[in-house]
Amino acid sequence: MRHVHIHVTGIVQGVGMRPFVYREAMAHGICGWVLNAGDGVHVEAHASGAAVDGFVAALSEHAPAAARVERVDVADLEPGTWDAANEQGFRIVASQDQTAHTTLVSPDIATCDDCLRELFDPADRRYHYPFINCTNCGPRFTIIRSLPYDRAATSMDRFPMCPECAAEYADPLDRRFHAQPDACFDCGPHITWREAAGGMVLESSEATPAVGDTRESSDAIIERCVELLEAGGIVAIKGLGGFHLACDAANEQAVVELRRHKRRSNKPLAVMVRDLTDAERLCRVNDAERDLLAGSIRPIVLLRRRGVGMGDSFDALALAPSVAHDLPELGVMLPYTPLQHLLLAAAETHGMHALVMTSGNLSEEPIETDDDLAWEHLVAAGIADALLGNDRAILSRYDDSVVRVVDGVVMPVRRARGYAPQPLPLPALASAAPCVLACGPQQKATIALTREDANGTSACFVSQHIGDVENGATFDAWNAARTRLEDLFDLAPAALACDLHPSYLSSQWAREQAREHNLPLIEVQHHHAHIASVMAEAIATGQLAPNARVLGIAFDGTGAGTDGTIWGGEFLVAGLADFERTAHLRTWALPGGAASVRDARRNAFALLSELDLLEHPGAAGLLGGLDEQTRSITTTMIKRNINSPRTSSMGRLFDAAAAILDICGTATYEGEPAIELEAAAWYALGSRTVRPIDYQSGIPTSVDDSTILDSQPLIEALLEGIEAGVSPDRLALGFHIVIARASARIASEICAREGIDIVALSGGVFMNRLLLRLLTRELKDAGLAVLVPHTVPVNDGCIAYGQAAVARARLTQVIPQ
Repeated sequence: MRHVHIHVTGIVQGVGMRPFVYREAMAHGICGWVLNAGDGVHVEAHASGAAVDGFVAALSEHAPAAARVERVDVADLEPGTWDAANEQGFRIVASQDQTAHTTLVSPDIATCDDCLRELFDPADRRYHYPFINCTNCGPRFTIIRSLPYDRAATSMDRFPMCPECAAEYADPLDRRFHAQPDACFDCGPHITWREAAGGMVLESSEATPAVGDTRESSDAIIERCVELLEAGGIVAIKGLGGFHLACDAANEQAVVELRRHKRRSNKPLAVMVRDLTDAERLCRVNDAERDLLAGSIRPIVLLRRRGVGMGDSFDALALAPSVAHDLPELGVMLPYTPLQHLLLAAAETHGMHALVMTSGNLSEEPIETDDDLAWEHLVAAGIADALLGNDRAILSRYDDSVVRVVDGVVMPVRRARGYAPQPLPLPALASAAPCVLACGPQQKATIALTREDANGTSACFVSQHIGDVENGATFDAWNAARTRLEDLFDLAPAALACDLHPSYLSSQWAREQAREHNLPLIEVQHHHAHIASVMAEAIATGQLAPNARVLGIAFDGTGAGTDGTIWGGEFLVAGLADFERTAHLRTWALPGGAASVRDARRNAFALLSELDLLEHPGAAGLLGGLDEQTRSITTTMIKRNINSPRTSSMGRLFDAAAAILDICGTATYEGEPAIELEAAAWYALGSRTVRPIDYQSGIPTSVDDSTILDSQPLIEALLEGIEAGVSPDRLALGFHIVIARASARIASEICAREGIDIVALSGGVFMNRLLLRLLTRELKDAGLAVLVPHTVPVNDGCIAYGQAAVARARLTQVIPQ
């Protein structure tokens, strides 16, 4: 006989691990017990040596699909240290909270196939129950209050199980054995319904919502919701991590009204369809995208649309023009909760095959999570006509994740539901590093906390996407995400990292905390953090040596430079701890700062002024779109250097090009002119009449030992193309090609000079799929390896992770050995 203690760590809570361990124990003839603890799953096993070996192997080799077993540590027990009763049978014992909270928590999991079959089986007792789940699916992180993961530590604690659910929960052979959110119509939770004044009230008032506590009343609520959507209404619908605002995606008037109420005039909206067949009637879907759409996470996947500039004759689904306007991509997701499956099935019977599902908030505000506040902020405020809520509390705010596939590689755009807070690996260090709190950027904010484990590994807990931390409500959400991670995983920051920008709210908070608590503070340059995020991922996964230096190309809109200017078109020779700026885009003045970001015409005017091209005949269209007063004031601001910071931003150069070509002159959402410029380039690429514009300035200019990417020949070529009558689409494509070729040439020269053969790409400009493809191809043709991030976005969603990596590297240089 062998007597052992087994400690299983990784994502092992909320994934059916204990029931799995129980079944494997029965199969291998193991006696003993299994329990959840703050640091993972613990097992005491008594059996023959061969049985124990087979059991231990099965724990990692056959673990539940949603689990991620990182380690299985086995220690033989000393004689006399176990109760002889444990050698009889196997049992699940009550969870313990006496260990450090180092275990990982499963993100929420989409409804599994077994539950989906039961949901639509009239003979099943959970037929049409909007909260059906089992150990293989359902809510996890969004309902957890504390570890270990047990019902009493979740928002399900207020729903005592009925006898039938309790019997399933206690039966080791049942799929719902120890499924913490297990429930049914008899024990709840239940959906609720409220309509605005003037609407059909369905036996409810604003104060007392109708409750779907029976199958009949629940079905009636869903039917009323679908009727309202069919009539052109807007409904706030509670999901796993917050509310959606929904309308019929084929109803142009409804979509326009949703945009008006939400104050989101042009930014593309995501849609939800019932299945892959409908997704393929909207978009071109490859195998990787199909797996993402139908997998256990079910993010929004950015897909290439059918019928938009492609000449598709495919039987496409009707889509209102205002959903995504003329952009070539569309965000699509499939249902991931039982309620969504029921809604899409009911909608189909009313002839609706796609619903707009956008975040339930005013633009730039946090997504709503509380039913009463959602009623106040979404329905009573006039944004939605009704609210489909429920009585299960959301304990963590989570937006839908957004991903795209570029050349077969999955790249996150927004890392949230289903991905966060799964920890990301960090490079191993020669000496111990303290727990670092990285406070992230201003836009697309996340926070990150590091943990150094006793086994020598390191992890970085990167929060879900929070949004733009530019107002009190979003800063409160930022703080809530920070305290949530600190409390849940027992992380106490001993050092802080932040962006070096003087005005970011998160950076101001970090500086204040560092002073107040006498903590080390590492201020990280924005674009170094971008490149460090790519390097940290590559080092941790063995793609890059720990002491390697790379050439980082960081192209984005805004980042505080070390010289007091606004950076954004940067070539950095970088390690994790430091960097050298070796080249950048030629700078120009940005009159009004943020005002020129919103009005790309002012930005373009300033650029043409800098390049002495205002008198070029091709600039007449741009100048004609600006009134005399605006031109005069802008000129004065530039000449007198009044609120006109200089910038090397590639994002602003794309914006300026969009304005010069009259493709998009003002931004109603972040990056709109550059996004429209890319869309125009794709149309030209699809027309098969491509001829790149003539631009031969691939030879960089050396100024004070720094290489300058001079935009003048390119902008002059655009103006000449306009004068010659070349279509804006063709000029937009030529612009992309030139930027890729010129950037690759500069990169090649720097790499040759520095003895570097690896280039890391990051920054929001690389959200541009076309530019990323073109530049990657040019770099590879030059014999250079190219790194792009796979676990964090290229946009500012990667900054906190990069800050954490830089801070750890710098701190270990000063910590005594």
